Amino acid sequence: MRYLRKAALPAAVVTGLALVGTASTGAAQAAPAAPTGLYAPSALVLTVGHGEDAATASIARAVTLNCAPRAGGTHPAPKAACAELEAVDGDLARLTTMWAGSAPCTRIWDPVTVTGDGVWKGKRVSWSATYGNECEMNVGMARGTVFSF
Repeated sequence: MRYLRKAALPAAVVTGLALVGTASTGAAQAAPAAPTGLYAPSALVLTVGHGEDAATASIARAVTLNCAPRAGGTHPAPKAACAELEAVDGDLARLTTMWAGSAPCTRIWDPVTVTGDGVWKGKRVSWSATYGNECEMNVGMARGTVFSF
């Protein structure tokens, strides 16, 4: 019992010293620094999977993309991808085109589904598109870097 009292004494002394350091001296104290600005978050999870439906596709690749407050995540080119999304106000559908025969792709049905889920400027985003095969997906995604991972 005596050992516990001795061990408790230094803790009480340390606590008292900590409180002394925070005591008001009567002078005005500076308020904590306010944030420089508020921002609505922009963060997405982008996937490429094999299958006809986003809910059941086997995910082959996935990345995170953060655009606010600054570009980052596991995406290989976050700044370029965020700039593309900013240009279309986060509308992922405007970044892609469905295959229209503009490239020589086989007509083999081996569906690939791409998805984008998360938040863009504070609004929930959930989007997916299914292509007939990898070639059609590459043609449809050739316009940018958002799904180039």
